[in-house]
Amino acid sequence: MKPTSTWHEALSQVIASYQDTILETRRHFHQHPELSGYEFETSFYIYQRLRDAGLAVQLGTEGRGVIADLITPDASTPQPDRPARLLALRADLDALRIGDVKDVPYRSQKEGVMHACGHDAHAAILMGAMLATKTLVDRGAIPFPVQCRAIFQPAEETVRGAREMISVGAMQHVDAIVALHVDPSRDVGAVGVRKGVLTSSCDEVRIVIHGRGGHAARPHEARDPVAAAAQLIQTLYTYVPRATDSQDAVVLTVCQVIAGDNPNVIPEEVALRGTLRTLDPAIRSETIQHIERIAGGVADATGTRIEVGYGVATPSVVNDPQIIDLLGQLMDRQFGERCLPQWVPRPSMGSEDFALYLQDAPGALLRLGCRGESVGGRPLHSVDFDIDERCLAIGSELLAMTALGWAEQQAGKRGPSRTPSAD
Repeated sequence: MKPTSTWHEALSQVIASYQDTILETRRHFHQHPELSGYEFETSFYIYQRLRDAGLAVQLGTEGRGVIADLITPDASTPQPDRPARLLALRADLDALRIGDVKDVPYRSQKEGVMHACGHDAHAAILMGAMLATKTLVDRGAIPFPVQCRAIFQPAEETVRGAREMISVGAMQHVDAIVALHVDPSRDVGAVGVRKGVLTSSCDEVRIVIHGRGGHAARPHEARDPVAAAAQLIQTLYTYVPRATDSQDAVVLTVCQVIAGDNPNVIPEEVALRGTLRTLDPAIRSETIQHIERIAGGVADATGTRIEVGYGVATPSVVNDPQIIDLLGQLMDRQFGERCLPQWVPRPSMGSEDFALYLQDAPGALLRLGCRGESVGGRPLHSVDFDIDERCLAIGSELLAMTALGWAEQQAGKRGPSRTPSAD
């Protein structure tokens, strides 16, 4: 099906005109990645570009993150007794402490740091969407009020950025929020959609095993926390799954073991760090209790003292069914066969702090296919991760379509729309 209204056709044309800009922006971010909590240059780059385009822009905490509003003069501030009108679109900015091994012109220029999760693409896509939408508004091509907010979020990888942006007002007056994430398991032109639970919750697990140090030659004089740690990890890996219904997803992974400074000294303590991921709040609570029971049993058996604690946590992303339905209708009108929704059959055990925005407003997270025939199929967080850059323009058109389609729907709820000005 071809686009059926003037703004759909105009949007496709404007996105095409911005295609090189979106590509260059993504490559700039890929060459100059910034770790979580240090996204200063990335944020200022976006701030300047959108400010110069005429959007109302503010920086986030300590100059990290950007909030950019596009609100036409005929769009008033949302009120509790009026139909919802303000839509937010979110992208993340941070890179990972991973070395980039790709042999490409836009390879990371920072040793040991790269965009291995597609956040460079997300930021470029959202910036392109906002520029294209602003261009259409300035041309008088949009016959209804528009209220759209772009949230460029730092520190997604450390699950702190969403809270930071919310604390500076990112969700104020927001009635719905949409984001996308590149997906190397899907071809360019496919968009993964799912109603309900899309991702797992994630709890950071912190365990400290307190023992009694000693000489490596005389372990009987010590209470070895390393041996206790080995037993604890093995027991957790064996009995957490055995205590959970096999149809209830639980993933407990220990990713850090921190112990000792010398090869011949039994240390006083060992620290373990990992994550617990579940899809059901009740299963999460039961699993936490089981972890603590196992830790107590290992402590008794080894004569150590084991403390179990929890750090940052994020709930599951739960996609709103009505928003997913609206996006499906809009995609059919905007793209036809160029870009097709694909049903995501089951939730991912990955997590996303996008879920924190959904505590304030309904929304949806989409999976944007980024796999081509020769590039884009490597897993997220891998040293050679890349995307087929044809997905960039599709992503920008998808987000701009969402902003305009949402605005058109809300204009229908509130009454007649204005008459567009001439070009």
